[in-house]
Amino acid sequence: MKRGWQELTATSYVDTVEELQTTLAEQDYEQLSEGLQTLLTSMSQELKRALRSQLSRLMMHVVKWKIQPEKRSGSWAVTILDARENIDEIMREKPTLNRRFVQEIWDKTLQQPIRKAEEGTQCRTTLMTLTFQEVFDDEYSVLKKD
Repeated sequence: MKRGWQELTATSYVDTVEELQTTLAEQDYEQLSEGLQTLLTSMSQELKRALRSQLSRLMMHVVKWKIQPEKRSGSWAVTILDARENIDEIMREKPTLNRRFVQEIWDKTLQQPIRKAEEGTQCRTTLMTLTFQEVFDDEYSVLKKD
């Protein structure tokens, strides 16, 4: 029996796995293989979207940090740390979503966070780029140095 794997994976991973179990019990290995491949592709795409979203959020807060130093806050610093942690987690979960992948999507991703940072701060910026170091390595903290 032909199944609608695309629609099913777009709707629910749990329902997809249940349908895969049924397909396995029916010993329909061709459909099982197709379903597993569709599920894996869908999950991979979801992780890519999540990484892009976290990268965009991270970049936006780094830009805000740079263009409005007088408004720096603990919540901005926490958002930067949180986004970095989420990106690290995604990279551990799917090793092909590594630094090389981030560099491939970098330029395409950067313009949206710059626009959002300008709107959020109500400040125009001449900032057109960020380095990998600025986004992932530089320290952003409002804590006083000892």
